Amino acid sequence: MSQSRAFVKSVIGVVAIGVLAGLSGCVPAPQSTPKPTAAPESPSPDPSPDPYAGPVAFVGDELDWFLLSAEEISVLLPDVGEVSPAVPSLVQVSDGDGYEPKPSICRALFSESSLGSIGARTVTWTSALPDVREGWLHVLQFADEAMATAHMDQYVEAAEQCREFDFGGARSSFASSTAEGDGDVRAIAGSLILTYPEGGGFNLYKGYASVGNVIVEVAQPFLGEPAFDAEAAATLLRDRASEARAALIDELTENPPVPTEPPAAADPAAAWSEWEITTEGVGPVRLGVELDETIAAVPGATVEAPEYVGGVTRLISADGSASLVLWTQEEGTIVSGVSVGSANVAGDRTHDGASLPSAGGVRVGDTVSAAASAFPEGTALRIISSGEYFYQWSSREGVVMRFRLDRDSTVDGAAVITGITVEDATLAKSLVFG
Repeated sequence: MSQSRAFVKSVIGVVAIGVLAGLSGCVPAPQSTPKPTAAPESPSPDPSPDPYAGPVAFVGDELDWFLLSAEEISVLLPDVGEVSPAVPSLVQVSDGDGYEPKPSICRALFSESSLGSIGARTVTWTSALPDVREGWLHVLQFADEAMATAHMDQYVEAAEQCREFDFGGARSSFASSTAEGDGDVRAIAGSLILTYPEGGGFNLYKGYASVGNVIVEVAQPFLGEPAFDAEAAATLLRDRASEARAALIDELTENPPVPTEPPAAADPAAAWSEWEITTEGVGPVRLGVELDETIAAVPGATVEAPEYVGGVTRLISADGSASLVLWTQEEGTIVSGVSVGSANVAGDRTHDGASLPSAGGVRVGDTVSAAASAFPEGTALRIISSGEYFYQWSSREGVVMRFRLDRDSTVDGAAVITGITVEDATLAKSLVFG
């Protein structure tokens, strides 16, 4: 990361020089006694900058500050096998839940924490016990502090209400400890025991920590009675989150965020291939604007209205060579995202990537390496339920650049970009578990 260098201006005093008096006749006039030269003033250092006091928003490789080492994981949890290196990738299942718990907030404890996240770092490890699934640590970046706080509030509520709870008619439990730190740092750790009504179930050691726009989740399956020091785990997660927060404050104090210059106004009459996909939108189409206003910004385009309430709107260029998919807020009319190329929605059109807008010079048809080069420190995302693959990058302000891929880029670095979406994730609704 760049390190700025302060410099100090020295102030040099001005030395007065005596002036010789003129001569009168043969007798010289007495000369004034020379005054001593003033010593140069000592340089005074510039005052230290005020600590950064803006939003606590982590991006890119700053997520690494939350990671636990293999040794820490092995000490924290019993029966840990081989710990993998951290990777900038995330696997989501996104296939729904099973039995309904009572209280309903207990669902937070076994739902996918990563849903709604826009960046991640992942560590996995095997179990030293046979036939036990692997454990994981996810560092999850959300759009802003409000969204991460809403998630953590639900985990806190679940820890309070779900010491014992009903799971489809069977008794289940979550015995936990909590720890808090400065700057709204919070952590929870405990043992989750889920019992199925038909018999059987599963057990998980669970841990959560939050600060700013980040949620950390730790989970490991276990057998039999829990052998987990929940208090020590909560303390470690809290301390690591506090260290990450301090590191971010130091970094942004020394290198304050610089507002990005808005892109030059795009010409609605230009070929759509000349438009740029930026964190503001696509060409003349801007995020955060009413749908009607967005449509009016592209005169001459054919408009395909949504097929159902909450569906997407499609704009098609006058010559039919390009199209845009407009996404709106849930139950709203504000444009929250714009897609070019494949969007995995009904009516998807196939266009030559050369006729579509580009993002930082990256176009549909390029390989994922072009996206990773133009938008570094992103996350490879795989969604199992829908068979989708993405490379996504996000700004500190919560805007996501998401590149849809034809295959898993963590397996094949030659994966091809089939669609590009820019989304203001701060406009999304926070997930409610219960």
